Amino acid sequence: MAVRLDDIDYFLAVARHGQARRAASELGVSQPAVTKGLQRLEKELGFPLFERSVRGMRLTPVAEQFRERTQALRASLGDAIKEAADLHLGAMGTLRVGVSPLYAQRLFVPACLQLHRDRPAARMRVMINLNDALLAALRLGDLDLTINALPGTLPEDLHALPLMDDALRLVVREGHPLLARRRLKLQDLVDAEWLLPGPGVAARRSVEGRLAEAGLPPPRVAVEVSNTVAQLSRLLLQSDLVAL
Repeated sequence: MAVRLDDIDYFLAVARHGQARRAASELGVSQPAVTKGLQRLEKELGFPLFERSVRGMRLTPVAEQFRERTQALRASLGDAIKEAADLHLGAMGTLRVGVSPLYAQRLFVPACLQLHRDRPAARMRVMINLNDALLAALRLGDLDLTINALPGTLPEDLHALPLMDDALRLVVREGHPLLARRRLKLQDLVDAEWLLPGPGVAARRSVEGRLAEAGLPPPRVAVEVSNTVAQLSRLLLQSDLVAL
């Protein structure tokens, strides 16, 4: 007898929900895939698993006992797979992750908590830095992966998986002179003083690029930071600096 594991999963999901459609939604597959899986399983077993009606699908008496046994076996198999994966992760060593401060709380912390719950044997070393430093470390092989803003042109030797859209916005204090203008233009930023990261950071280059496209000089950087401006919010609140 050659029973497929996914067909067992289809059977257990339909037994829980009483409908192939809901089972398919839970498993992230199409309803026809679930239906065909049940048909294969019933053919292999040699007896029907469900009584079908307009109200849904109900287990046959013999299938009730079959579900109890397979459910326990499937849970044991899942535990065995998870245990083997944990052992593999432990043998692999430490996962080296680079994280931009902008995405540490929003993306990295939830993912790290989930990994710790699902794979307690996993170990990580975390580097928190700006984009230019993270990408440089990644290309040198000092990091396995990074969570940071994508550069305008991704180097051919790197692979990216977009996780979210995150647009840049200018930030000034309440009552800043620029806010008094009816319609702010790029030209109005020529005399502004900026709080920006170093020239190797993508956000800084984005500002310089927009100004250059408009035929304007680069931003007048009064304060250059090696991290995000979030730690210097009081400086913004008590000055006329412009930041991102």
